[in-house]
Amino acid sequence: MTAPQEVTGSAVQADPEAVTVGMGTAIQGRSLGQIAWRRLRRDKVALGGGVVIVLLILVAIFAPAIVAVLGHDPLEFHYDQVDPNLQVSPGFFGGISPHFLFGVEPVNGRDIFSRVVYGARISLLIAFFATLLAVIVGTFFGIVAGYFGGWVDTIISRTMDVFLAFPILLFALALAGIIPDQAFGLQGDALRIVLIIAIVGLSSWPYIGRIIRGQTLSLREREFVDAARSLGARSPRILFSEMLPNLVAPILVYSTLLIPTNILFEAALSFLGVGIRPPTPSWGGMLSDATHWFQIAPNFMVFPGLAIFVTVLAFNLFGDGLRDALDPRSR
Repeated sequence: MTAPQEVTGSAVQADPEAVTVGMGTAIQGRSLGQIAWRRLRRDKVALGGGVVIVLLILVAIFAPAIVAVLGHDPLEFHYDQVDPNLQVSPGFFGGISPHFLFGVEPVNGRDIFSRVVYGARISLLIAFFATLLAVIVGTFFGIVAGYFGGWVDTIISRTMDVFLAFPILLFALALAGIIPDQAFGLQGDALRIVLIIAIVGLSSWPYIGRIIRGQTLSLREREFVDAARSLGARSPRILFSEMLPNLVAPILVYSTLLIPTNILFEAALSFLGVGIRPPTPSWGGMLSDATHWFQIAPNFMVFPGLAIFVTVLAFNLFGDGLRDALDPRSR
């Protein structure tokens, strides 16, 4: 049975109800976030990196519980596991066993597995907060420089150039030497962590600041900015209500690529002896201690080095996949 039709002149028009017969559910539009998520799901390598990142975060959060089940106190000495003559474990590959999954350190016999797990807390904590500091400072100055231009842009851009040209590693070495053991109401590891976050974060903000400035220079000429101005919107509203939401994608992408850089920076500072002080475990500090024992206890260097390698690789893979998902033209 055919649908009723209405004849108007020479044209034949179907009944509006007949048009919808046989059609399923209405087609729903997808947001930009949903489209990006669909693209990201197709990138198995990026998803694998994301899974590793989630696992690393869980390891850092639940480090005490993991060590209580699979390891020992990271500061506890196990002299019975070390040969007093060789000063290393006589067992396989540095004393690897069901009780010591990564073996033990030379001389004192501390559990390497437990120290690597606790080291994830230090590395990820410093990397995340240093990246957050760099993103906040870099985004603010980048969007202000790009939007206002003129002398404001000149001053901020030259300031970025100064920070980029400054030998930040030498500055960190000098600053670590003059800061006392107690300052700003902090002491010990807390002071060192805050100091490293400030050094790493304030040395990284010009990189993201330049990216945000370039994006802002393009956005300020768009129609929606002109429309906001014509409606009487002031500069702060245009900057943070109109333009900032359009900068979320590059901010997210660069943040995921900046985190592994900051992890390596923290490891380098600890390796040089100006980072987290012993006996608090950190991956860079463990590598520094392992340089003297690599030939007779290679596990002492392999496992913290592998932890840094896997973490940096996971963030880089996820960052690349996120960039492709949010901006397909970058492929």
